[in-house]
Amino acid sequence: MTDKIQLPEELDVRVLVPIERHRTLLKMFKELPVGESFIFINDHDPLPLYYEFRSIHGDVVGWEYLRRGGMDWKVRVTREEASVGREFTDISTLMDLRKVDQKDRKHVVFHRYGMMEEGHIMEIIAAQEPEEIHAIFNERFGGQHTWTYRKREPGEYVVHIRKEAAQEAAPTTGVVVNTFDVRPFHPAQRHEMVFQAFEELKPGEAFIFTNDHDPKPLYYQIEAENEQPFTWDYVQAGPEVWEVKVMKTKA
Repeated sequence: MTDKIQLPEELDVRVLVPIERHRTLLKMFKELPVGESFIFINDHDPLPLYYEFRSIHGDVVGWEYLRRGGMDWKVRVTREEASVGREFTDISTLMDLRKVDQKDRKHVVFHRYGMMEEGHIMEIIAAQEPEEIHAIFNERFGGQHTWTYRKREPGEYVVHIRKEAAQEAAPTTGVVVNTFDVRPFHPAQRHEMVFQAFEELKPGEAFIFTNDHDPKPLYYQIEAENEQPFTWDYVQAGPEVWEVKVMKTKA
């Protein structure tokens, strides 16, 4: 008789900072027995995670949307077959574009890259030279990333993309149209409040919000989920109170 892993019926990852969501769910799938499932709830479509699972573990991932839309996405993940997932220590995420639908490639690469911490590395594997992806990196993140080929052969191109620290910019002077404190609210509500405030901004406008810890993971999430240029300035940086000014800049 073997002990069965006890998994929560539903895991609401919205209470976690975005970077920890991927780490938690990747660990859960790695330990998931064949035929078993778990359900998680997220505040946006977690499609990049599906492709990350497939990139690491192969075509053994069952993925069923139970609810879609808004800040409330529910997915059932099932391990359909046994597999040996790829182990790595030199990179933080893997995207095998050979396993990603053509229409989803740009979205999943740049969403996942946006969620990465500075200094971390994404590995991309492709059957053809990823020229379009490379061009977008140069356009959007020129001087803030390094692009290194680890393998460059017909049928298999392997690239390591390191996320470098953004250059310090002068404080912005946008018109502050909203100020709010997220500390009294549940973590999932905090994310929603910030994203709603960002959605309502016009170019040249800003808001300031107060938090009880460094909200830098939210910076990565905003960077990942929108193409509108913005700035992120610390008005106060801890140790107990953090105030951040977020401004949409003019393109």
